[in-house]
This record gives sequence, C-alpha cells and structure tokens, in this order.
Amino acid sequence: MRKTVMIALAGAAAVATASAPAHAEAAGDVLVRLRAIDVIPNESSGSVLPSFPGEQVSVNNAIVPEIDFTYMLTDYIGVELIAATSKHRINGKTGTTGSIGQLASTYVLPPTLTLQYHLIPTGRFHPYVGAGVNYTFFYKDRASSGLQGAVGQTSVHLSDSFGWAGQAGMDIDVADNLFLNFDIKYIDMRTKARLNTTALGLETVKVKLNPIVVGIGVGFRL
Repeated sequence: MRKTVMIALAGAAAVATASAPAHAEAAGDVLVRLRAIDVIPNESSGSVLPSFPGEQVSVNNAIVPEIDFTYMLTDYIGVELIAATSKHRINGKTGTTGSIGQLASTYVLPPTLTLQYHLIPTGRFHPYVGAGVNYTFFYKDRASSGLQGAVGQTSVHLSDSFGWAGQAGMDIDVADNLFLNFDIKYIDMRTKARLNTTALGLETVKVKLNPIVVGIGVGFRL
C-alpha cells in the first residue's frame, strides 16, 4: 500500500511537470504544503526493567497527513513549521514481552521548526536543505489488553522529547503558485516509557525513536 501510493504520486509528478511554468521564490512568500508522510521510527531501546532485563521493544511505522507553513525571510532563507500527529504501537520483541506482542499505544505530536536554505529560488525546481529543533508530545498513552491480561491493570506514561531535526526537499512548479513537494526529515527523538502494573509494579524502558519522515504532496504560494 505504501509503495503504491508513493509510486502513483511520483508518476503524477512526472506528468504534471512536463510543461509546468517556472515561478521565482521571493522574500515575503508564504508557502503552504499539504503532504502525506511516512513516519519510520529508527528505534533502539533499552531493557524493560526491572522485571524483563534484556527484553526490548519496537515501534511501528505510520502514514498520516501533514500540513506545514514556510515564510520566506529572503529569496534564499525560509522558516518552516510543520504540524502532524500519528499513532504508534509499542511491541515486545523477545521473551515474555515478545509473547504478549503489543504492549501499549501512543499518539505523537512533533511540532518541528526548521531554518531552510533554498538553493535555487528561480526556475521550476527549488531544492532546499534545513535544520532546526523538535519538541514531541506523547499523548493518549494506553496499555494494550494483552499486557493488562498478563500483568493486571496498567497505566502508561511516555515522557516528552526535545531534540534536533534535519531536512532536505524540493518544490517543483506545476502551475502558477502551485507546486509539488518532496521532503525527507530526520528527527532526534527519545522517550522513557513508564508502565505502572498491578502485578509487577513500575516497569520502565528507554526508547530512541529517531524517525525518518518521508513526505510527498502539493503546495501553494500565498
């Protein structure tokens, strides 16, 4: 499904740009992009402690819609803010937690602010690179029914994360003030999950998520 969506959008981009007009980016422009993004955690975790030493967790990918806004400070420099939220499952990988499978779920809200350098403000193709900061909120943390069946009633809390972000992308003009966008980001993201269980007490696990976020969509110049 993920590959089909990306291939279809890439094909549409090739057709649309065949005879597209060029549009210069300029100071004062506001760029609004609507993208489909694939959030791909590049996770590594510590042990689920103290009861399950050596047992780690994994986090699933998620495809969600995203909106972002870029304000061009100069013809070359822009500031981008993104807004999106995604839901992820935390799963056991080995041993007892692996046999349980899904341990918990959470929603992620990762507002990210980047300072961008737009390499070619004129012409049809507008590549850019950027770097900035991210603050991630975790909310609606919930224990799975499988976990609660194994260790009793459980409450879950994931700590928020603050880190850096890097990006690269390209806007491709397809019509006057309308463009296609391709974007990739790396976000430094980490959390500590606390599971307060009836049978075992407090269990904790540190998780580095460090997702790669791949996006494709359309944008408008205002």
